[in-house]
Amino acid sequence: MKITFHGAARTVTGSKHLVHINPNKNILLDCGMFQGLGSQTLILNSNFGFDPKEVTYVIISHAHIDHIGLLPKLVKEGYNGKIFMTPQTAELAKILLLDSAHIQESDVEHINKIHEKQGREPVVPLYTEEDANNVFPLFQTVAFDTPFKIDDDVELLYKDCGHILGAASVNLRIKENGKLTRLTFSGDVGRYNDLILRNPENFPQADYILIESTYGDKLHDRITPAVDKLLGFLTETCIKKGGKLIIPAFSVGRTQEILYLLNQLDEQKRLPKLDYYVDSPLSIETTEIVKHHPECFKADVQEELKKDHDIFAFPGLVYTRTAEESIKLNDIKGPCVIISASGMAEAGRVKHHIANNIDNTKNTILIVGYCEPHSLGGMLSRGAKHVTIYGEAHDVKAEVGVIQSLSAHGDYNDLSQWLSCQDVKQIRKLFLVHGEYEVQQGFRERLLKKGFTDIEIPAMHQTIGLGD
Repeated sequence: MKITFHGAARTVTGSKHLVHINPNKNILLDCGMFQGLGSQTLILNSNFGFDPKEVTYVIISHAHIDHIGLLPKLVKEGYNGKIFMTPQTAELAKILLLDSAHIQESDVEHINKIHEKQGREPVVPLYTEEDANNVFPLFQTVAFDTPFKIDDDVELLYKDCGHILGAASVNLRIKENGKLTRLTFSGDVGRYNDLILRNPENFPQADYILIESTYGDKLHDRITPAVDKLLGFLTETCIKKGGKLIIPAFSVGRTQEILYLLNQLDEQKRLPKLDYYVDSPLSIETTEIVKHHPECFKADVQEELKKDHDIFAFPGLVYTRTAEESIKLNDIKGPCVIISASGMAEAGRVKHHIANNIDNTKNTILIVGYCEPHSLGGMLSRGAKHVTIYGEAHDVKAEVGVIQSLSAHGDYNDLSQWLSCQDVKQIRKLFLVHGEYEVQQGFRERLLKKGFTDIEIPAMHQTIGLGD
């Protein structure tokens, strides 16, 4: 048995790990899109590094685009097997993949207008909405905590790992040549004591573990509550300076957390009287899906629902759906809050809002989650004084704030706690994936001190034998 790491290898996005069980059986763990890697992004997304026709099964951990975003391309290029995921992930994946296809088609249309004027060859999207729709009949849902026999040699068990709605660790029992191998893929591990979702669950003893390492070198601030930090930015930007607070937020997870915090401020009678815009049709759709799955919420949030039937609503909240409504937000002169996708500010409406507000010292751009270093959000959070947006140079005059404690990724204590259910002596090898290389090296040293002895940091497209 071997694993080849075709994405999220010494980088954070593009999760794709191919398990070779025998010459005729290959299981792909996630099929994610690379994001925020500058000029390399399209190149990486254009080449899988394997033949989709040779994949037997696909198993998805959760619905973020860097874990599902290339499924339409996979099917377009010949994959026709089953795609396993939790029911909640299936609901989210359908709208996220259609949105991804729509963005690509729109971007290509814009690019080709420029290419036509320049006499250059037209480009094509990675996939279209039609390609995305071709994926959905292949979905097969598997509930949490329900062992599922994929075939005579492979059994799948999903365990809740927090992070976002429906996110799961993938636990496989694989028989090959009469030998049983227990393989676990973490997907993305959420936070213990998350604002809304249940804590990550313990998982069965494994022989081999692929574990994400996004924040493997960091501790999230647990001293100042996120609700107080958010109130601080609201007060300073909107009340004291009369400016706009622009919050790039992932449609799944982060947007709901921001809305939940604002709802809490309202319950505490501390919410400033402002207009709060959620400017993302996708965020609106995903929020409705999240509302319909309170079974995934932690116990105290479920108790809140008995008193407050909508924990994501509060006075002043406005949803903007159309492009025309979004454009009108540029005309607002007074203070307001705009929450919009994408979380890394690499695409979507928030990129326009940043471009329109970055040159005003009254305004604040608030980063509330992980951003690839080369993404617009990554450059801003790392203190860039000048950025280019849609080909136009901008001086960064607006304040840039960061609330790291809102990340849906666990820090090194959370990741260590997730691993604590395992007997270290039975772990044959740990693979660190989904992290920047320097971060992974630091995380590896921490794990060695905890008794893990064999820890690999795979490179892109590297194949590693299990048992080697």
